Amino acid sequence: MAKTVLILGGAYAGLHVAHALLKKQDPDVKVVLVSKISHMYWNMASVRAVVPGQLGGEDLVRPLSTALSRYPSTSYEIVIGSADSSDFDAKTVTVTVTANGTTRTIAYDQLVLATGSRCPTDNVPWKANGSYDSILDSINRAKESVKNAKQIVIAGSGYTGIELAGELGYEYQKDGSKTITLLSADADDKSMFGGDMVAPALANELRKLKVNIRHSVRVVDARKQEGPEEKWAITLEGGEQVTADAYFPTMGLVPNTEYINAKHLSESKTVVVDEYLRVSGAPEGTVWAAGDIVSKPRAGFMITQKQATTVAKNVELALKGKPPVVHKGMPMDVIACATGRGRGAGRIGSSIKMPSLMVWAAKGRTLGLNYLKGYVDGSVA
Repeated sequence: MAKTVLILGGAYAGLHVAHALLKKQDPDVKVVLVSKISHMYWNMASVRAVVPGQLGGEDLVRPLSTALSRYPSTSYEIVIGSADSSDFDAKTVTVTVTANGTTRTIAYDQLVLATGSRCPTDNVPWKANGSYDSILDSINRAKESVKNAKQIVIAGSGYTGIELAGELGYEYQKDGSKTITLLSADADDKSMFGGDMVAPALANELRKLKVNIRHSVRVVDARKQEGPEEKWAITLEGGEQVTADAYFPTMGLVPNTEYINAKHLSESKTVVVDEYLRVSGAPEGTVWAAGDIVSKPRAGFMITQKQATTVAKNVELALKGKPPVVHKGMPMDVIACATGRGRGAGRIGSSIKMPSLMVWAAKGRTLGLNYLKGYVDGSVA
C-alpha cells in the first residue's frame, strides 16, 4: 500500500514540496495536497496588481490542477479545503471540504505544514485570505478604489506598505493627481521596516516619489462612510481623524496555525522546528514545516524556497527510513524591497547595501512573477 504524504498549503512552500516528491515518480508514495484555494496565488505582485493599467488579477494565479497535471493521476490528490484540527500522534488531519462543507479525516505517513499566514484584515489582496474568486474580487475592488481616489492612505511601514506606496507613487508622481500618505507607527525613518538598516533608504525612495510619510501614528479604527462619495474615516491613536478616498491597511500577519496543538507553537503562534525543520514535540520524523508558518528566521520568499527544498529531501529520506539532513539556510540574509517599477533598496548580509538598480533587476522589475512559471511546470523543485 502506498505511503501518504499530506501537504497542507498550496502556495510557495507546499507546491514546491509537492513537485519535488512527485518528480521522483515513486509508485509507493501518494501526495495529497490540501489548499484552501484552487489556485497558486502570487501575492508578492498584489501591490502592483491594484494599480490601474498594470497587472490583472488573472496574471497572479494559476490552477493547482494544471501545475500537477504532468504527473500520473494516481500519484496525487488535490483537496480544496481548510485544515480544522490535527492529531500528530494518530497521524490524522481533519479537513473541511470547501465544495460541500463536509468534514474529512485524512491519515498520513508524512505531514508537511505549509499553511502560511494571512492578513488580519479581510478583503485585502496581500495574502490569500479567502477563495479564488474573493482574491480576484479584492484586487479588482482595490484597483477601482485607486482609480477613483484623490487621497490614498496606506497604514503600515513593513514590506507590503512600503512596496504598495512605491507602486502608487511611481504611477502618479508625475501628474500629481493623487495624494499618497503612508502612516507608520514607528518614530522615524530609521525605525521603519522593522528597524532594518535599509529603512532610511526606503523612506528616501518613497519621498522621491512624492509619498508623504507620517511617523508615530497608529490607526485604531477605519470605517467607510455611507454616502455617494464613500470616503474613509480613519481614527488615529489620540483621537485625530483622517479622511481618505481609498484606505489600505497592511499591518501585520497572522499565522494559519489554529488547527495545530498549542504545544507545537511559539508565543507568536508560529510553528517551532528543529535544525531539520521537524516540528517540535511531534513524533520524530513525521511532521515538518516550511514557509511563513515557521518561527525562524523570518518570512521571506528565498527563505521559503530553501526550507521547502530541505523539507522535501527530509520527507523523502524519512519514507526510506533514513536520517534527515540539517537545514542550510541562505549563506547571507538578503533584503530587497521594491519602491515602484524603477527603483528600490536592499542589503546583502548586515552591511552591504544593494544598489537601487540591483533591487530593480532582482525584484522590482517583475515582483517575482518570472518565478511563477516554475511553480506551474515543476522546475522550481
